[in-house]
Amino acid sequence: MKIFIKFVASLLAVSFFASCAREPRWVLAWEETFDGEVLDSTVWSRIPRGRADWANTQSLDERCLELKDGILYLKGIVNDDRTKDTAAFLTGGIWSKGKYAFRGGRIEVCAKLQAAQGAWPAIWMLPFEQRAGWPHDGEIDLMERLNYDSIVYQTVHSHYTYDLGIKDYPAHGGTASIDPDDYNVYGVDIWPDSLVFHVNGVRTFCYPKIRTDEEGQFPFDVPQYLLIDMQLGGQWVGPVDAGDLPVEMQVDWVKHYQWK
Repeated sequence: MKIFIKFVASLLAVSFFASCAREPRWVLAWEETFDGEVLDSTVWSRIPRGRADWANTQSLDERCLELKDGILYLKGIVNDDRTKDTAAFLTGGIWSKGKYAFRGGRIEVCAKLQAAQGAWPAIWMLPFEQRAGWPHDGEIDLMERLNYDSIVYQTVHSHYTYDLGIKDYPAHGGTASIDPDDYNVYGVDIWPDSLVFHVNGVRTFCYPKIRTDEEGQFPFDVPQYLLIDMQLGGQWVGPVDAGDLPVEMQVDWVKHYQWK
């Protein structure tokens, strides 16, 4: 009997340590490779003009978006006809708003970013279903790049970080180095209790859910939609140098993984 018990115990120990030794495994649930001649309208829409800094040059002008050889080009250009559109510059962007929801898991986007003074390309996420509005509903920034920087910013925004101004408990953002002349992969893992950011597969920082008496600290564990856009100008990035234009953001693919 003792021999049998020892045998069972040894099997359980082997099983336990084998389990602990396993690497995390992500399984591809969905991907976009931009192989068609037009955007997949079941997933994507063009981002229209808005009043916020990030949206006030967004345009449906066909020159601001191109699909070629499996690459999505989102461009920033000088507006050469301000009788049709009063904006000095025009930019292209896409979003999955109202069409495709990312329900947790790992989201990655492979993109190459051209530089220009005033260029502000971004990859970010907002809740698929609006509840209380921004910033209460939260915002997840996988990547923002300014001008000619060789770093990107990865940040979260919420009522807790924006309205209450609590940005260091826990830290609500970080930076990561990139290869400014090549493609880089920007990602985030959305868990019920944390957001884990990474660039080129290397973890950059984690934003956890914490115990706090303040409201709105972690509104992120809900389905999200994705925005990918070239932006020009604004209070954060500064003025645009028209001599640096046109500028473009090249997107190779978007992938959504689920944990198995």
